[in-house]
Amino acid sequence: MLANALQGVRVVDLSRILAGPWCTQNLADLGADVLKIERPVQGDDTRAWGPPFVTAESGEKVAAYFLACNRGKRSVTVDFANAHDRDWLLRQIQDADVLVENYKVGTLAKYGLDYASLAAISPGLIYLSVTGFGQSGPFAHRPGYDYIFQGMGGLMSYTGVEDGEAGAGPLRTGVAVVDLMTGMYATSAVLAALVQRGRTGRGQHLDIALLDVAVAMNANQAANYLVSGESPVRSGNTHPNLAPYEVFACADGYMILAIGNDTQFAAFCQLMGTDWHSRPEFATNAGRLTHLKQLRPLLREKLAPWQVAQLGQALDAQGISWGNINDLEQVFAHPQVQHRQMLQAVEHPQLGALRLVRNPMVPPGRDAQITPLPVLGPAALPEAHHYAKQET
Repeated sequence: MLANALQGVRVVDLSRILAGPWCTQNLADLGADVLKIERPVQGDDTRAWGPPFVTAESGEKVAAYFLACNRGKRSVTVDFANAHDRDWLLRQIQDADVLVENYKVGTLAKYGLDYASLAAISPGLIYLSVTGFGQSGPFAHRPGYDYIFQGMGGLMSYTGVEDGEAGAGPLRTGVAVVDLMTGMYATSAVLAALVQRGRTGRGQHLDIALLDVAVAMNANQAANYLVSGESPVRSGNTHPNLAPYEVFACADGYMILAIGNDTQFAAFCQLMGTDWHSRPEFATNAGRLTHLKQLRPLLREKLAPWQVAQLGQALDAQGISWGNINDLEQVFAHPQVQHRQMLQAVEHPQLGALRLVRNPMVPPGRDAQITPLPVLGPAALPEAHHYAKQET
């Protein structure tokens, strides 16, 4: 099972906040032994990014934000400026397969923890650097958070209420998508590097930049621009390449209608008792996109009297995709979400009962049970905290 796929792989995690920890949490969920290195006293910044908090028996408060991206790891506090701590950390790295860090370019070289220094003593080490702008280039030494890259990378230029309407303007997503996507790209890069090392015996330096990811995740929007030469604009809840594909108001709430092709649109029109699919301007997806301003009022008028559940049943019968707009209480109460065991309960020795989210890469079932996240760990001084290589 994937839950044990990386059993025996040792990871030293020097990353903080979200992108790096999201990657190392993925590795931990897949069975890797992840040692999270934190600053003495305060630890990872996100331990304090609350409320809400969970309180340990010791009185330590851990922010829910930290819970989201650090399960399955062991925590140790290390002061790089302390020679004893640094020597201890070097021993951990020599025994590790992967190191993940997200310090500003050049910071770790001051402590002999840069890739060149570590590759000299551990040539098989896979060293992943996650930074805002990458290891080289005119902006390489600048810091940056997810929000910066949602704007700089283009996402916010076409996300939000349509220009000219009330509330128009740049809008970020409700979750740090660039950080999360960076964590996923980083996970894939580490796994590929482990496979390659299995063939060559050599490690390597992986350079993953949030700006690169922000540019790449424009996906079809970037392709649309590169083909047409026209930058996409904010269009609210509509889709740049499909129509109708947006949110509509019904009598008792909102629903998403997602028409994927002309056959589905014809079935939808028959359900609505209209012949729109026979009209030249609406017969094809390209036509519907071109004439969306004429089509949208017609759709709104037809859909407004329906109850969401009633309409959903009718759309299901026709094989037409639709969806509710759920808050998180409704999400975790959804029967399919429950069947997939996306919500998992764990008992933490200091924090008590916790509810966390299953990693979608690990299939549901007993093997998907997640391990608790760490409270802030002890100092690195006792030799007992050293993890040596184990036979696998």
